[in-house]
Amino acid sequence: MPLSDTSTIGLANRFHVVVDPGKHDLGSWQKVEGLDVSWEVADYRAGDSGNQRWFFPANSKYAPVRLLRAASEDSEKVKDWLTANSFHQDQSRVLVTITLCDSSGKAVLDWTLQNAVPKKWTVTSMDAGSSHVAVETLELEHLGFLDDQIQIPS
Repeated sequence: MPLSDTSTIGLANRFHVVVDPGKHDLGSWQKVEGLDVSWEVADYRAGDSGNQRWFFPANSKYAPVRLLRAASEDSEKVKDWLTANSFHQDQSRVLVTITLCDSSGKAVLDWTLQNAVPKKWTVTSMDAGSSHVAVETLELEHLGFLDDQIQIPS
């Protein structure tokens, strides 16, 4: 992949999650899944030009975002955030910013999930007979991370 000498490269293992910037810092995570967007495509066929068709972008669809990491003292921050907003929908619809960093911790790219709500939070089952690390998973539903909302001209 061609890069210039001054390219800043984001590392897939360096990212940070913040809820409502300045309010809840959920720390670093091991893995993020679901940062994708797809579009329905509207297809219009005039009917008088043979196979002539026109395509238009329609609704955008965003997958739920899943964050995974080893359960740690930062898990308490997630628990506190969920406890404070568990039954208050107006307070739980927030901006969640996921920032990808380079090797020195400098921000390369970020995704701000609009109107994000927690969908599920789990910590793997614990078993005294195994030697596995407990894994925390936080799943978020959201309205998207692109600035693609309809703007009404004033």
